[in-house]
Amino acid sequence: MTVRRLLGLPVLAVLLAGCGIRPTEVPTDFGPAPSRVRCAPPETAARSTPGTPVQVFLVCGASLVAVDRAVRVPDGVTGPQRRLLLARGLLDRLAEPPTAAEKESGYGTEVRGGTALTGPRPGDPEDTLRLGVSPADLTAYALSQIVCTLSHSAAAEGGGSVVLGGPGGQPPRRYTCTDEVRVRPGGSGPPSSAVAGG
Repeated sequence: MTVRRLLGLPVLAVLLAGCGIRPTEVPTDFGPAPSRVRCAPPETAARSTPGTPVQVFLVCGASLVAVDRAVRVPDGVTGPQRRLLLARGLLDRLAEPPTAAEKESGYGTEVRGGTALTGPRPGDPEDTLRLGVSPADLTAYALSQIVCTLSHSAAAEGGGSVVLGGPGGQPPRRYTCTDEVRVRPGGSGPPSSAVAGG
């Protein structure tokens, strides 16, 4: 009986094919077909918030990709205070969940909200930014996002690098956003070096 059933399977397949039952183009056992190309340039219309145009680095496909955002800085604020407000705004934008379109394309963030950011302490270089958490306690992805975002903005003066410290007594260090960091942010993290005091 089993042999007869097995022999009948090819005949059944031919009959079904001839009855207008078309095979699906999407293998249903593996979920729905993706409707958006992974890491395609995100649609930024949903982020058309007023303010200073900036870019932040989100994680997509295990790499860092820059996306457009906006940060509000009050008019008339200049110098170090403007830099600090801009840096805080960038950190806030990094911690925001990506838009629905960005999520669909595979974008995400490892930066958590609520991280404080202050300026230099006495003895720090004047361009130091101190996080409310030690950079060493951040994941490699989160630190890479923060370093690349800040170092490619007017919040830093290092041209691809930024001086970061934590809340403790440890001296700040200069972190660099290299090509390797952008391609593999989950590796060993951004390289850093000691800096002279201010």
